[in-house]
Amino acid sequence: MTDLREITVRDTDLEALKEAEGRITVFVTPEGKMSQGARRLNRLTKGAIARAVESAAFEKVKVSGLMTLAWPAGLKAEAVDIVKLARKPTIEDARKAGAGLAKAGRTGMLLLAEGTARAEDVALGLALRSYAFTDHKSDKGDAFGDVTVMVSKPDEVRPRLETARAVAEGVVFTRDLVSEPANVLTTTEFAARLEALRDLGLEVEVIEEDRMHELGMGAYLSVSQGSESPAKLVVMRWKGGAEGDAPLALVGKGVVFDTGGISLKPAAGMEEMTMDMGGAGVVAGVMKALALRKAKANVTGLVGIVENMPDGRASRPGDIVKSMKGDTIEIINTDGEGRLVLADVLWYAQEHENPAAMVDLATLTGACIIALGHENAAYFSTDDAFGADFAKAAKTEGEGVWPLPFGAGYAKQIETPLADIKNTGGRPAGTITAAEFLKVFVKDEMPWIHIDIAGVARVSSETTLAPKGATGWGVMALNRLVADRYES
Repeated sequence: MTDLREITVRDTDLEALKEAEGRITVFVTPEGKMSQGARRLNRLTKGAIARAVESAAFEKVKVSGLMTLAWPAGLKAEAVDIVKLARKPTIEDARKAGAGLAKAGRTGMLLLAEGTARAEDVALGLALRSYAFTDHKSDKGDAFGDVTVMVSKPDEVRPRLETARAVAEGVVFTRDLVSEPANVLTTTEFAARLEALRDLGLEVEVIEEDRMHELGMGAYLSVSQGSESPAKLVVMRWKGGAEGDAPLALVGKGVVFDTGGISLKPAAGMEEMTMDMGGAGVVAGVMKALALRKAKANVTGLVGIVENMPDGRASRPGDIVKSMKGDTIEIINTDGEGRLVLADVLWYAQEHENPAAMVDLATLTGACIIALGHENAAYFSTDDAFGADFAKAAKTEGEGVWPLPFGAGYAKQIETPLADIKNTGGRPAGTITAAEFLKVFVKDEMPWIHIDIAGVARVSSETTLAPKGATGWGVMALNRLVADRYES
């Protein structure tokens, strides 16, 4: 598993600048105003900082961008990075600045942030963009050096940095899970990694297949029956709120590998189906972040872990299975397996955890990528206020979301004469009909959000805060939702 880059906060010590090694970062406003520390560094470099800031080249640097002075005279440091950033930057700009610093170099860094607010967000961006999944590489590259952040009031910044670090730990946990190959992250290994979260204070329960049979989870079990790996339903409970308060339930699809089953996927690109457990990965990351930061809220994470394989015992197109709720489902396409898993997990959550509200996440439909590409996740909500709170949290964290509608016409597409419903509604509006399918398993009075993260869980090019690959999308948004809606 990936360790976060070490970042510490200390009081500003301008006398230490001359002897500091590695890289030194100073923050200069877009107007060219320098802090006291930047002015001291300017004197040590015989005016090099001021000349750079006054240059035409620095004028062209975008906000959050940087200019580097290599091997500056008067210092032991190998480089000074001059970052263009307002003294009170936005969250987005601060994190983007940190990400830029992560890409600037791997050596140790001293960030002279005594005149800049949101130092914790700069650090968060730096930590997240320093991520690299190297567990299976022989050459893991040079280790990242430690980062020291100098601020004027370390006692105020340190708790905020610790909270930011907890969130970053959750994001990195998700990225690691999504990045693992299926021969490593089996259903059993996935459950074991979640059981290890007990060390952070989470209650973790693993429900095995024999108990699922007793519960009547026929939809869920129809997906696992073609695999040698047993299905695992893992329930993680964080009880940081008032005793007796109903929890928020987070539900994740955890298909560790999806061949499509008998409705076999094309071979090209199938290797990417290791990421089909992305929803469960996000739920796991959120639960880890909440535990690390000791969130004052009650939150239960439920993840349905399974593998979808073709086999003589596998479900066939045309099979009819019975859900835990009692509704029968005609399986039209065995590649519509994630919704079968979620149907029973959503119902289990309502029957056994009695949540105040539910959010589910799933890499559910390729249609979502066609609709929204890799910029936004689609979301649906049965409660306008709940949906608005989530959208606000996602926007604050810079994680794009876009609402899609429910509708009677879409629900009609999953009707069938042979059973209560069928598991696909055809190609038109595939993301919406999948949501309509899940809605059947959500009680009328239950506030619920469904998030399709097919396009954002793993991407083929780098983002601001992540290299190409697993993004950890959703951990920050849901952590923010918990903080704003359930802890305020």
